[in-house]
Amino acid sequence: MASGAALVTGCVLPASPPRANHVHSRTRGCRSLRFHRSHARPHLPCSDTRRLFACAPARGHLKVARAEGYPTMDGTNDGSPPSKLHTRLRLWEFPDCYIFEPIDGLADLLLSVSRSNGTMNLVEALPLRESSTPKVQIVYGVIGVLKLAVGSYFLVITDRDCVGSYLGHAIFKVTGLKVLPCNNALNTTSAEQKKMESEFSELLDAAERTIGLHFSYDINLTLSAQRLHELGDEYKSLPLWRQAEPRFLWNSYLLEPLIENKLNQYLLPVIQGSFQNINAEVGSEKVNVTLIARRCTRRIGTRMWRRGADAEGYAANFVETEQIMQSKGFTASYVQVRGSMPFLWEQIVDLTYKPSFDIVRQEEAPRVLERHFHDLQKKYGAVLAVDLVNTGGGEGRLRERYAKSIEPILSEDVRYVHFDFHRVCGHIHFERLSQLYEQIKDYLKKHRYFLINDKGEKIEEQTGTVRTNCIDCLDRTNVTQSMIGRKILESQLQRIEVLGVNDTISNHPAFDTNYKVLWANHGDAISIQYSGTPALKGDFVRYGKRTTQGIVNDLRNALARYYLNNFVDGTKQDAMDLLQGHYLTSVSRDMAVPRKGGLLESYASFRLAFALVMGALMFMMMSLRHARTDVHHLLLSLLWAGLCIGITHFVRANGRTFTNRPRFHQSRH
Repeated sequence: MASGAALVTGCVLPASPPRANHVHSRTRGCRSLRFHRSHARPHLPCSDTRRLFACAPARGHLKVARAEGYPTMDGTNDGSPPSKLHTRLRLWEFPDCYIFEPIDGLADLLLSVSRSNGTMNLVEALPLRESSTPKVQIVYGVIGVLKLAVGSYFLVITDRDCVGSYLGHAIFKVTGLKVLPCNNALNTTSAEQKKMESEFSELLDAAERTIGLHFSYDINLTLSAQRLHELGDEYKSLPLWRQAEPRFLWNSYLLEPLIENKLNQYLLPVIQGSFQNINAEVGSEKVNVTLIARRCTRRIGTRMWRRGADAEGYAANFVETEQIMQSKGFTASYVQVRGSMPFLWEQIVDLTYKPSFDIVRQEEAPRVLERHFHDLQKKYGAVLAVDLVNTGGGEGRLRERYAKSIEPILSEDVRYVHFDFHRVCGHIHFERLSQLYEQIKDYLKKHRYFLINDKGEKIEEQTGTVRTNCIDCLDRTNVTQSMIGRKILESQLQRIEVLGVNDTISNHPAFDTNYKVLWANHGDAISIQYSGTPALKGDFVRYGKRTTQGIVNDLRNALARYYLNNFVDGTKQDAMDLLQGHYLTSVSRDMAVPRKGGLLESYASFRLAFALVMGALMFMMMSLRHARTDVHHLLLSLLWAGLCIGITHFVRANGRTFTNRPRFHQSRH
């Protein structure tokens, strides 16, 4: 790898203060987690260009080294003012309360949280210590509070990685979460409430494993560079949580109790998505490229349990991708989006490899779709919908419904293009995407991109976006978005004369390699959050061609998706909805665990059915060994074979019942 190219993957942070009086025994009921990084993609080696956008320690505090000559989105080139959000807190775990002690010099008061009911108060000093020594650790922010009928639960950040900077401000990835239960009152409550707490325990465990969370103490990560530039001075003076785009504020619901208690210095906005950054050289010029994914929370969920759109027009797996380029004092940005086909449809798991597609309430499709695109137009301007699904089969029925429903609203500002990715490109000829580019290049040129100079003056404005979808909005979508991003970046670099008029990124191998890895990691991150595995076809994005190893990886990931979708994602979906407050309908925010439906739902278990089938097969084989000499063994063999066939047929006929289903999910049928 050329030394002129580097992938910015982390930053040096100041050492944590010593953990005084730390007791290694875990407090009862607390869960903690440090995410394993063994599955992460290997990072590219860093070079001296890392100093362009990097975090540097300065006397115990975090300082961001800005790129010289680049404007910040607040219109200044000076160092940013001290953050008002707490960046470091010492967490004391006493028997009857949690104490958050700011150690960043921003406040003298401590936050006390009752372990009985979650009541919050600001206090001046730690409580008197008893005979037991409290557990102490450093945390880096409070994500929010989850209020349930059985008590309150605080989510805190126990570990973070600096993954680069966004427009001159440090960006962190959450690598450790901890749930602090405030439910001591359960000791005196009914057995029913204790049972509810046990039911929620599994969901809280899943909540701690949430991945892809990013935050900044200094800048609003939910807004694109263009929208940040357009903010008025009055809006910029608001706290970050007040500036946030509600669609992308992952912890919006969890922040409500903190907002009610006016704990402004603890209101840390968090997004779910991805943050990738490279610094590289194109010719003699240094170029910084950042990719940010912002996941919409309105219809958040897992691959099979969140498809299509809801009645309000919010699409599943809706992600905004922003590509930011900085070079020669210029800052350019381009935003494109992905999302499931925006009408009501489902694909409920039933143990088959590819469950059937069900279009729900077809008569409502035009209304839902119109509402979805109206919302996109308000936020992005013109919209070009690129549909990559197959022409035939089940995908073809969805395509026909999409094309028919969007037809009434087609105009200069709403366009629809269908491109049968699999038919044109097959499994290896992805270079044929150039055919799609020929169809959309005039639209891309017309609606341009956002560009400002070193004085912060706007030169270009993006007036439209591209909305791409396939079935999952993962694999085909990521290949297509990376192609669009590449074409836009080449146009931007040509505009500021880093590239010649006919020059392309592929003519600069070091930068080209880094750029491919950037998009591949971006696609993998989005895919893991939605499907549980990295993106398929990722080798083309990563290397520019299909490889044997890539095809093998696709097979392995496809099998992993089958397992996760059928036997894991139901619980994961419940945990996602729990954190977003999607269950709650009462003003009190209380909720109860729904009970399973009938007798079959109560006892259905794929593991049990599989064990019965394997046991029957084993006994059948044992009987067959003696079948030639003993007619009774022959009859037993036939009996066991019949039992195997019967159980298998029963499980297939009731496939949906034997999967891991969301307990709170309601079908739209």
